[in-house]
This record gives sequence, structure tokens and C-alpha cells, in this order.
Amino acid sequence: MELVIENIVSGYDQADVLSGVSLHVPEGQITCLLGSNGAGKTTLIRAILGLTPARSGRIRFGAADITHEPTHRIAALGVTCIPEGRRVFPRMSVMENLRVGSYTDTNRQAVEKRLEEVFAIFPRLHERAEQLAGTMSGGEQAMLSIGRGLMSGPKLLIVDEPSLGLSPLFVKENFKVIQRINELGVTVLLVEQNVRQTLAIAHRGYVLSQGRIVAQGDAAQLRDNEEVRAAYFGS
Repeated sequence: MELVIENIVSGYDQADVLSGVSLHVPEGQITCLLGSNGAGKTTLIRAILGLTPARSGRIRFGAADITHEPTHRIAALGVTCIPEGRRVFPRMSVMENLRVGSYTDTNRQAVEKRLEEVFAIFPRLHERAEQLAGTMSGGEQAMLSIGRGLMSGPKLLIVDEPSLGLSPLFVKENFKVIQRINELGVTVLLVEQNVRQTLAIAHRGYVLSQGRIVAQGDAAQLRDNEEVRAAYFGS
């Protein structure tokens, strides 16, 4: 399902962080949100998830207006977020971490099918199913974080800074995985600072700066945008 955000204003206490942000995440595509630290990316994710409610504007997911819905109802519609920082449960096994991702689903057959799909995408997780998550490398924990997000059967997957703190090899691998997940039919909102890698797999994108959208278009248009090139490519 598509995600449509219209003129969102949101923030903390008396300060507005987002000032009239609008964006469209078409169904079946990878849409990226680019921006440096402090641009408002996290606040926008929190607004979508109902964690920092919008003060004005509208957020629609499919036919549902989710602007003021609680987080658990938004999740039940199929919106899943993979947070930055590889947040796994370190004292639980890989398998236990994965099953946490589907704890609300009572259809055990569907859960087992998703588990098979996750293991097909990440064979390493299958090999290490009984290993404690906290003993895995950073790259492996990143895989586990994504795998756990997939266990909920998302219709929209929000991926926050998947390249953060990873080696170039794992960054490249993670972006390939995100592309593969999208090819399996999952709509993706990719929130990143790694512009080159992101625009290589995204269909379209937006650039957020100081709480406002300052550029948008398909990936090729953003790569050719002089302001984007100056800010992110150094030319």
C-alpha cells in the first residue's frame, strides 16, 4: 500500500522540527529520504509511527488515515520500522529474536513461511539460529534486525540508516538485501545519509533539510540535481 504524507508539522515541546513536509511512497517502490543529522528524518519516522504525533497535516496509509492512530494500530496495518543501530536482544538467540518479530501473529503457518523466507534471504541467520545475538558481528546483527522486521509480514518497511556503523562490505550487502526485499513485493521507505548507495537502488526520493523538503524526484533527477551534488557529492 502507498504512504502519503501531506503538510506534516511535528516536533517536541514548543519547537516544530518538521514544517509542512509532504511526500509520497508509491506501493511497490523504494522511496528514499535523504538528509544530514538534524534534518528531521527521525522526527518524520516517529510521526509516521504515531510516536511523535503530527500537530497538523495528514498521514495516509492505503485507505486508512493514520495521522492520530496509536502505534500498535499502525503496526497492525502492516507498517514496520527497522531502527538505526542494529537493536537486537543480545541475550536471546537468533531464533528467539526472529520470533519476537511475529509475536502478535496467531497464524503459525504464515509465521513459519516467513521464517523460511528470512532464512532464504539470510542463510547465515539459519546457520546461527541458536547463537546469542549479542555475540554476533555488527553486520550479522544488522541482518538479524532486518530479518526480525520481515517476520511481521510488513506491507511498508521503513529502514532507518542501514549503513550506520557498518563496514563498506556489509553496507553493500545490506543495500542488496533491501533491493531484494522490495523485489519480493514490499514497499520500502529508506531513510539514509549514504547518498550514492541509496540512489543506486531507490526509484525516487526526497531531500530533507532543516525540517523542509528541499529537493525531490526520481533517483536520476536527484543525482543530477546541482544542489544535491554540491551537498552530498562534493561537486
